[in-house]
Amino acid sequence: MPPRRRTEPADGRAALAVWRADPSGVPVAARRTAVRFALEELADIAPGHTVEVRIPPDGAVQAVEGPRHTRGTPPNVVETDPQTWLELVTGAVAWSEAVASGRVRASGERADLTAYLPLQAARRR
Repeated sequence: MPPRRRTEPADGRAALAVWRADPSGVPVAARRTAVRFALEELADIAPGHTVEVRIPPDGAVQAVEGPRHTRGTPPNVVETDPQTWLELVTGAVAWSEAVASGRVRASGERADLTAYLPLQAARRR
């Protein structure tokens, strides 16, 4: 069963467009909608519970097929800020570049999201 959607795709794409127009001046509500939409998209294309992707303070999701995490600190965690996350999902920055520069903290053998980013739904249309 796919994860429940909290963000309407049209609203998520609109929020991404607002972010693209002015990444440094985007209203908090639009940024939060864009981040949550992108997290939900990731969970749709990479369903599972192996990697926890955290974008504080805007959201988190479990994704990627593999062993399910149920208690304690997850063995596979990706954490970054909202700006970097939106840059990753739109293709403005590469995964390897964000990790190398320390903008993304990724731990665990399944925490590499290269195969999923940028997200097709988040690319410019």
